[in-house]
Amino acid sequence: MGSVIEILSHFTFSSVLDILLVALIFYGLFYFIQGTRAVQLLRGILLVVLLAVLASSVLRLTAFNWLIRNSIPALLVAIPVIFQPELRRALERLGRPGTLLSRRSTTATQTINTIARAAGELSQKRFGALIVLEGTTGLQDFVDTGVVLDAQLSKDLLLAIFFKNAALHDGAVIIREDRVVAAACMLPLSESNTLDRDLGTRHRAAIGVTEGTDAIAVVVSEETGDIAVARNGRLARRLDEGELNRVLHRLYQPVVVSHGLDRNNGSRKK
Repeated sequence: MGSVIEILSHFTFSSVLDILLVALIFYGLFYFIQGTRAVQLLRGILLVVLLAVLASSVLRLTAFNWLIRNSIPALLVAIPVIFQPELRRALERLGRPGTLLSRRSTTATQTINTIARAAGELSQKRFGALIVLEGTTGLQDFVDTGVVLDAQLSKDLLLAIFFKNAALHDGAVIIREDRVVAAACMLPLSESNTLDRDLGTRHRAAIGVTEGTDAIAVVVSEETGDIAVARNGRLARRLDEGELNRVLHRLYQPVVVSHGLDRNNGSRKK
């Protein structure tokens, strides 16, 4: 207790300001990289650095310690190169008026109902569609491949985007909270060998984006009008509007459960 009081006695206003500035810098860093895959990359780097420091301090390996000490300057140079897209995006966001103060609220139930109704009507009209709901893993890298909309989510907007002759009907729509962030986005195709041969590009893209993220992808087949949902690389097919609504309510939650989807045959478990 005495040592704690002694440490606190050395604190001055400049010390508190110094700590707050460092904390603010780290907060800004994490704030601006949220919504991108750089979060996972940063976690990996921190984990490697932590393990290296622990190994060098506990095992006292001379050569390894030398390697770690001499690698730090190279790492400091490499970090801006690795995170160049995120740093550029952060500066762009910082320059937008009201960026730091704007926080949108969302109603998950309303978002799900809107998507289910839109998918049901798209299915009736045989309009192909690919709708991706962003989870905790950011999809900003995919957003950057499409046309940024940042529009309020509505059934009419989704129907207009996926109209057969519309300019943005090819590619995926990405939804973040209750906003349509972008349309005509390019997604990675799944290369899994266990997928059915009859799956088209939209279905493979839906599975592909969910293999590396916790996103949820809704697909409407242009040929058959069937509705499907992909999550964690698994696909549930031949859903109607009501079933889609129930599946999304089960999956689109803070704690996501992925059971109920069968990877091998792409059908719902009974």
